[in-house]
Amino acid sequence: MHCKPKRLTFRGWLTLAAVLAIGGGAAPRAHAALQIEITSGVRDPIPIAIVPFAPASPADGGLDVAGVVQHDLEGSGRFRALPRERMPAMPTRAEAITAADWKGVGSDYVAVGRLAVLENGTLAVDFDLVNTLTGVRLATQRFTGPAGALRNAAHRVSDAIYQKILGVRGAFATRIAYVSIDGTPPAQRYQLIVADADGENAHLILDSRFPIMSPAWSPDGQWLAYVSFESKLSGVYVQRVRTGERSLVSARAGINGAPAWSPDGRKLALTLGGSNGNPDIYVLDLTTQGLTRITDDPAIDTEPEWAPDGRSLYFTSDRAGSPQIYQISASGGRPKRITFEGNYNARPRISADGTTLAMVTLDGGGYRIAVQDLASGAVRVLSHGHLDESPSFAPNGATLLYSQREASRGTLATISVDGLTGLRLKAQQAAVCDPAWGPFGT
Repeated sequence: MHCKPKRLTFRGWLTLAAVLAIGGGAAPRAHAALQIEITSGVRDPIPIAIVPFAPASPADGGLDVAGVVQHDLEGSGRFRALPRERMPAMPTRAEAITAADWKGVGSDYVAVGRLAVLENGTLAVDFDLVNTLTGVRLATQRFTGPAGALRNAAHRVSDAIYQKILGVRGAFATRIAYVSIDGTPPAQRYQLIVADADGENAHLILDSRFPIMSPAWSPDGQWLAYVSFESKLSGVYVQRVRTGERSLVSARAGINGAPAWSPDGRKLALTLGGSNGNPDIYVLDLTTQGLTRITDDPAIDTEPEWAPDGRSLYFTSDRAGSPQIYQISASGGRPKRITFEGNYNARPRISADGTTLAMVTLDGGGYRIAVQDLASGAVRVLSHGHLDESPSFAPNGATLLYSQREASRGTLATISVDGLTGLRLKAQQAAVCDPAWGPFGT
């Protein structure tokens, strides 16, 4: 079970999108949460103690908030948590921490916290972070929300700790979207799923016996655009995540694919094939339905990605004889070639600050995830698989989420942009692919 039976040629992938065989009518199966496996980490992770938070039973539903925080921080590959059985005490407030005791068991930092039910019925999560080397309290914060959002509050605690210690905004409280494929042809089920960044709290967005591809988040995190073959031809849909409300926004002749939201959320860049089947880049105004053609070339132009300022688009084209990445004004014009190393560079994705390009590159006989510094042009290959695809930046730009092949099955993985830390996220039964990391605030 995987997204594609083998690595296709650039033209072959587009042929697949146009003539994909449609599966039969198997009954839906329950989707499974992703399970994290740490694949790499820094050599000297930061030692930290996450003390169990004082509960607010039964309102907290029994959720181990400190356990979620520990899972987040250890999963980043940059922290090593002190086992609870080695903790010298179980404080819940900073004032109760004796720094020397925690320093003595090897922890540089201690996080403590407590839950409380407020008068309006919402839950409050308070936490403190103390540096045991100096005894200084580094952070004291409160997060509030309904009981059903307690896991999100725990992720926000993780974000705050991550940022305070590392100086980089955490992305644990964000969400990811991905496609799950279960069963064997011709009885496969395709599911579009949204989950927390750690793979937990999975929600089914769309269940279909027809292929689903290329999910993309709107900038405000309220909508997903994706490709569905439910009419037995490709069509681009937009769907509100919370309510399920959705609209078919492009079902033109030929290929309708690779949607990408503009930074203002008002437009989609698309790959459209037209009746002649030759793919080019277009921009669709979602309010007026006005369509602007951006490229017009006999080559294949596909996989558009907006620059963060909305003034230009990156895309993949084989106009030079092999797939490479180009940049073009959002109003059209002459494109500029961006990648030059190797004979295969595709699927461009840009970091939120506009400094780094992620892509799929052919390296050592395998398709792998690489990043290119746009100022210097320097390229670094990050992943090591044989078939790594679909990179997607975390909103803080520190990590990439992508799909990979494990044996004959599709899984998801992350890799930090410095190449030092990585995770694998896989479901128990289904194959998973086509990931998209949502923005902050989702």
